[in-house]
Amino acid sequence: MKTQSKNRIQAIALTLALSLGAPTASAEESVGRSPWGPQDEIGRLNLMTAASQAAVLSRLAGGKAYDLSVDYHIGMPSWQAAGDPHYRIWMTHTPHGNVVADPLGLGEAMNEHVSYTGAAISMYTHMGTHIDALSHFGLDGRIWNGFEAKKHLGDRGWTAAGAEKIPPIIARGILVDVAAAKGVDMLPDGYRVTREDLVAALQRQRVDIEEGDVVLIRTGRMQRYADADAYMANPPGMGMAAARFLVEERGAMVVGADNLSFEAFPSEVEGNYVPLHTYLLAQTGTPIIELANLEELARDGVYEFAFIGGSLKLRGSDAAPLRPIAIPLGEN
Repeated sequence: MKTQSKNRIQAIALTLALSLGAPTASAEESVGRSPWGPQDEIGRLNLMTAASQAAVLSRLAGGKAYDLSVDYHIGMPSWQAAGDPHYRIWMTHTPHGNVVADPLGLGEAMNEHVSYTGAAISMYTHMGTHIDALSHFGLDGRIWNGFEAKKHLGDRGWTAAGAEKIPPIIARGILVDVAAAKGVDMLPDGYRVTREDLVAALQRQRVDIEEGDVVLIRTGRMQRYADADAYMANPPGMGMAAARFLVEERGAMVVGADNLSFEAFPSEVEGNYVPLHTYLLAQTGTPIIELANLEELARDGVYEFAFIGGSLKLRGSDAAPLRPIAIPLGEN
């Protein structure tokens, strides 16, 4: 059986299993087992094949490439509620400092002639444009495919489903501009995107989601990125029915949005404060992209594109910075 056909059958089996027995109450929640085998660590990224990559690259229209990432800078929006660190950058070498300290023993004349600058950074893995690895959230001590914290998590991070396992992503990308479909520049604070919102936006754009797509939802929140407090305060996000629509009904491979946490709060599910994260990452093996800058795509009405992105191979990490680009597609 060809790999692409096998992958499609496996994905259909997973979707049927989810649709027939998808848990809604916290007592029934459990991690998903991969249809790609007991050693699978990348979940729905298995839908990406050499053939699917070649198909999308063959349709490149050329012209403008859109950078979907944000700048990293001191004071940038970041998750602080659980005590995680802010972004920090500091100089380890400056041209004048090297003249004074001469760290390499080169002498004053050489340091005056050759200007040397170096820097170091410290940051939480879930800040800026990034992709969540499947190890980010789990249920009852287990993550996607049954990997267990007590067996697969050590002092150097996860030995299974870490961010280093995420392959370079080349796939068809779809922008779903929910804000525009509702006739606003930005969804209201705390707005929970519904399945109906997604359907309406796709109909307005005259595009549909295909199995294996990277689907990015625009709420318009990125317009507040320059003001960290405003960006973080009660943002809009996805609801459970919308997430299920993307994965179970349309077959999305990766989902993402322009907000920090993808989902809306407070939780819709009793006993689980982040039900979309556990549903996507732990139960269905669907990676999540957060803080995607979708404003230029929306402004130019680019709803279908080649999504090309590589994340940092941070061994054992639960997420990694991502620099995605979008290149418009021509006709089939």
